[in-house]
Amino acid sequence: MERIHDYYRPMEERRGDFQEVEKQFTLETMKPQVERCQNCALPFCHGSGCPLGNLVPDQNRAVAAGDMKRAYELLSVNSDFPEFTARICPALCEACCVRQLDEESVMIRQSEKLIIETAFANGWVQPRPPAQKNGKHAAVIGAGPAGLSAAVTLRRRGWRVTVYEKNANIGGLLRYGIPCFKLDKSVIDRRRKIMEAEGIKFVVNTEIGKDIAPDYMLKRYDALVVAIGTPQARDLRIPGRDLKGIHLALEFLGGQNRALCGEISRNPIDCKGKNVLVIGGGDTGSDCVGTAIRQGAASVSQIEIMPKPPAERSPSTPWPLWPYMLRTSSSHLEGCTRRWNLNSLRFNGRNLHVTGVEVETVEWSFSPEGRPLKFIPLTNSRETIKADLVFLAMGFTGVPADNPIVRSLQLEETPRMALVSKPEANIYCVGDCASGASLVVRALASGKALPL
Repeated sequence: MERIHDYYRPMEERRGDFQEVEKQFTLETMKPQVERCQNCALPFCHGSGCPLGNLVPDQNRAVAAGDMKRAYELLSVNSDFPEFTARICPALCEACCVRQLDEESVMIRQSEKLIIETAFANGWVQPRPPAQKNGKHAAVIGAGPAGLSAAVTLRRRGWRVTVYEKNANIGGLLRYGIPCFKLDKSVIDRRRKIMEAEGIKFVVNTEIGKDIAPDYMLKRYDALVVAIGTPQARDLRIPGRDLKGIHLALEFLGGQNRALCGEISRNPIDCKGKNVLVIGGGDTGSDCVGTAIRQGAASVSQIEIMPKPPAERSPSTPWPLWPYMLRTSSSHLEGCTRRWNLNSLRFNGRNLHVTGVEVETVEWSFSPEGRPLKFIPLTNSRETIKADLVFLAMGFTGVPADNPIVRSLQLEETPRMALVSKPEANIYCVGDCASGASLVVRALASGKALPL
């Protein structure tokens, strides 16, 4: 049985809306797929792949047998938010699937989505309040994936939990960064109702360090969990950066999600009829591509300073490591020009508005294993790429030292601007703010691993 590659709704249909692009597979379709999982002698997917340690072979065995309730029970052992990871996780488990040694990996993520959506449809997902309470009260600062995970973990251990969020609703990047066509926000709302039924309290539109002093929080609560993510986006400070029409990616993505959720009337950044350039080749850049296409952009291009990855797994990342290789998203398939080896030199403009980006081609040297090491510009390689709008999607740099939470709680930072917990003061940092920008599944695992 070959792996299914067609995950998506029809191209022309999905390009015209913001509904989730992926299909929902049926049990009949998934059974033959998960049966491929049953001849594995050593499940690397569980042991070295999934940061949550999901019981992948056992879940898939239950699905293959048609016992979906048992599959959900097994999935729930280690995963508190499978509806999130089943939609947006890059599936580290699949990258180290033993099946990859001789054929394609098992469809683990799609199996997980089938399990959790079947569980919701049948009413099996119920609140799990603590059997005993310990009389202690914890505050979680930030309602992104790490904060939500920490809140559930503490509540089930008997803590009273209050989660503070500066935005109008919970979810963090799940809500304000990841597009609705990858994760519909009703999925977050559905989980929030369950968490509230478990006794977790949410306080939104409240920014710690601005509306409430962090040191006051220390006096009021028995423990503080800091889960503020990595709010500092990497900028591109080249000549012309002050021109209008140049935006950080999350300005654009957050505006679109807020408009779709009714927080604002419309996205203040409109791509309709415009030439859009995305600088940065990762997932956030891909999300900008898909959003611009849905807004009706005249053209969408994405450039990256790094070299084009190989089509197949690079020798520098042998199995079971996460493979260095070219990845093509659903958004790329919808209509995007992608280019690599381009270094941005300056933004050009007219009447204070961007009109293009001057770039040069670079050449990379590689390690013996095929990893890019350093680049040099090629002579006579400069060109200008026309652009009416430019989105900067180059990742995040960490938590600034002048952040009021960092300053007030006197938190130490690593050289990479990651926060260090202070157990002696009952302050614990989890998720991206403690590790640097990473994956949602790792943020969930971090919140779950709280030593409280």
